Amino acid sequence: MAYKVVHYINQFFAGIGGEEKADIAPEVREGKVGPGMGLGQLLAPDAEIVATFICGDNYFATNSDKVCQEVIDCCKKYKADALIAGPAFNAGRYGTACASVCAAVQKELGIPTLTALYKENPGVDLFRKEIVIVETANSARGMGKALPTMAAVAKKLLSGKAIEDPAAEGVFSKGIRQNMFYSEPGAERAVKMLIKKLKKEPFTTEYPMPVFDRVTPRPPVKDMSHAKIAIVTSGGIVPFGNPDHIAASSAQNFGEYDISGVTDLKKGEYQTAHGGYDQTYANQDPDRVLPVDVLRDLVREGKIGSLYEHYYATVGNGTAVANAKKFGTEIGKKLKDANVQAVILTST
Repeated sequence: MAYKVVHYINQFFAGIGGEEKADIAPEVREGKVGPGMGLGQLLAPDAEIVATFICGDNYFATNSDKVCQEVIDCCKKYKADALIAGPAFNAGRYGTACASVCAAVQKELGIPTLTALYKENPGVDLFRKEIVIVETANSARGMGKALPTMAAVAKKLLSGKAIEDPAAEGVFSKGIRQNMFYSEPGAERAVKMLIKKLKKEPFTTEYPMPVFDRVTPRPPVKDMSHAKIAIVTSGGIVPFGNPDHIAASSAQNFGEYDISGVTDLKKGEYQTAHGGYDQTYANQDPDRVLPVDVLRDLVREGKIGSLYEHYYATVGNGTAVANAKKFGTEIGKKLKDANVQAVILTST
C-alpha cells in the first residue's frame, strides 16, 4: 500500500494567480495540483499525493499560526504519512511558509516532512536545523532537477532511513556533528586534506566553517552641522495604503518616498507594512520607527546640516540576504549620487 502524502503549495503554483491573489485563504483539493503532478509521478508507486493544501503567501505571513494548525488538521484528516511543501526556490514568503508548516507538522505529528529551497531563501536559515530541506536553483527553471531529488529524499524518509551524507543527497546540512569511525586517524586525514588544498585539488572538509560578510566601517562625519543626512528603514514605514505593495514578510522590493516639507509622520498619513511586530504603536506615531520629527528639530537647532528629501523603506522580516544586498546597493548608489554624507538606518 502506497504511503499517503499531503502537498503544500502557494497560490501561484496552484494556478490561481500571482501577487494579486497572494491574500487568498487556504483551501484543500484532493489529489495532485501544479508541481504535484510531476512530483506524484516520481513518488509512485511508493507514495501518493492524496491532498494539496493551497494558501496565499500574504495570507500565511499574517496568519502563520492559524495556517500551520490547518495544515496539521489536514494531515490528520487524510492520515498522511508525510508532508511535502514546495519547491519554493528563492521565493522568500513562500519558502518561509513551506518551512514553517513542515516544522509545525513534524513537531505535532512526528511524521516526515521536507521542503525544497534555494540557499539564500530565508526559510533555510530559519529552519535548516529542524527540518529536511532539499537545495534547489534560485528559480522555477530548476523544477526539473528539484522534483526528482525531493521524491528520492521523501522515499528515503518514508522508509525510515536517515540522511547520512546531506551534500551527496542534495539536502542542506543541519549542522549536527556525529561520531564516525575511520580507518585513518584525524591527523592523517587532516594532512591529506592540506596537501590536496596546497595542490589545488578538490577535497571535502569534515567540518565546514561558516562564512560571514565583513563590512569596513566608513570614517566618521567630520562636521555634522553641515552634513546632509538620509534616513532608511527596514521597519516598513510607508505612506498610508502602502503604494508600492511592500510585503509584510520576505520583501521583494523597497520604496522611495518624498518627505520635502514633512515635519511629522502623522497617523493616517503613514503606516507600517511590517508583519513581524505589533503594528499598533508604529501606526499611532510612525515617527517612533522613522524619526522625521526629531531630525527636523536637529536641523533647526543646527546639530545637522539638512535632512535628505527622500527616505527609503522596506521590510526586514524574513527578507532574503540576496534581496537585502540588492536593496542596499541600489539605495546606496542613489544616496551617493545625491551627495548624502551619512545615513541613519532604523529597524523595529
